[in-house]
This record gives sequence, structure tokens and C-alpha cells, in this order.
Amino acid sequence: MRRFVYENGLSLFFAVLFLAALVGQSFAGQHAFNAEQLAHDGRALSWLDYVLSPDFGGAVLENWQSEFLQFTLFILVTVWLVQTGSNESKRFEQAGRESDREQLLGHHAPRRAPGAAKQGRGWERLVYENSLVLAMASIFLLSWGGQSLNNWREANDDRREHGEPALTWSEYVRNADFWERSLENWQSEFLAVGTMAVFTIYLRQRGSPESKPVGAPHDETGTSG
Repeated sequence: MRRFVYENGLSLFFAVLFLAALVGQSFAGQHAFNAEQLAHDGRALSWLDYVLSPDFGGAVLENWQSEFLQFTLFILVTVWLVQTGSNESKRFEQAGRESDREQLLGHHAPRRAPGAAKQGRGWERLVYENSLVLAMASIFLLSWGGQSLNNWREANDDRREHGEPALTWSEYVRNADFWERSLENWQSEFLAVGTMAVFTIYLRQRGSPESKPVGAPHDETGTSG
């Protein structure tokens, strides 16, 4: 068990933080939601009812979809785009999809390589060599869809309380409210990843793979400490 925890410490650390933050959000969100309900003579919800409500689901998925959009775009654009001096960039000569030899594909694959990497050019290898961005994009689309459905239900609940007609889902996703919620999250993610790419040119963190070696020149591109 000790060895398992050590060898998987990074994923376990963030899994624990994720669950703790999600549970904390559910209780804090329930408290805030019930306070607003009672202030307007509404009905308070139990914790489970709140977790199953569109208010909680929409809030969670709004953040998930923006995070996975960020990862999807970053994975894709760093195939071709470079940034002088950034640890988040490839070296200039590596820009592009790279050769089979560089990517250890086909007969260049080592003995312990995944089976799909040893395949010739075909659908199985094509899917595997793009599996990371496919997974990230799929999670983005699913969470974006889930966010839209939850926010749509929430918006219609509010409209009914004010005696207004309900919107169809297609009407809601063309509504300014939906895009304001989405773009509010997207712009912060794009700012964060852009800032990270630029900060690694000049700033260092000793021992972190997200930083260049402390003594590396500012214009050295695509190295890790």
C-alpha cells in the first residue's frame, strides 16, 4: 500500500482535493441556496435534493467544461505552435506531428510499447495516437451539454416563478445568459494557460517538471527541471 501511494501520489493528492472541494461546494452551495429560498419565501432543500438540483449540477459542470476545453485546445495547439523560452512549448524543430521515429511508432516502437503504437497505419493506431485529445474533447462536450441542460432547467424554474413562458433547450443555448456563463469561465482558463506559458520563460520552481532548470537561459525552449 505504501508503495502504491508513493507511485501514484500525484493523482491521489488531486483526487482527494477534488472530492473534498466538491463535497465542500455542495454544503456551501446548499446553505447559500436555502438562504436565498427562505428570503423569498421559497422551500429549503435537503443536502441530497440540492445535490440533485440543476443549481448544483450547473455550477459544477460550468467549471468542468471550461477546464477540459482549456486542456483540449492546449494539447492541440502545442502540436504546431511554439513560444520562445517557454517550458510549455516544444522546441522549434519539433513543431508539427513529428515523424514515426520520433514518436516511437510502427517498427520504431520499443518492445514494451502499447500494442496500438506497434500497428501499421490504420484506424486503431490513428485513434490511439490522438486518444488524449479525443478523451479531453469528449469530456468537454459531455460536460458542456450537461451544463446547458442544468442551466436550462434552472432558468425555466426562475421564469415560471415570474409567470414567464418556458424556453426550449435550443432557445436557451442561444440565450445571452448561457453564453455569459460559458464565456465567464472560458476567458479565465485562457488567461491562466497563457500566463503559465509566458511565466515559465522567466520564472522558476526548483525541482518541478513544470519549470525549466533554475539556471536555464530565458530563451531556452521546451526543457524541464
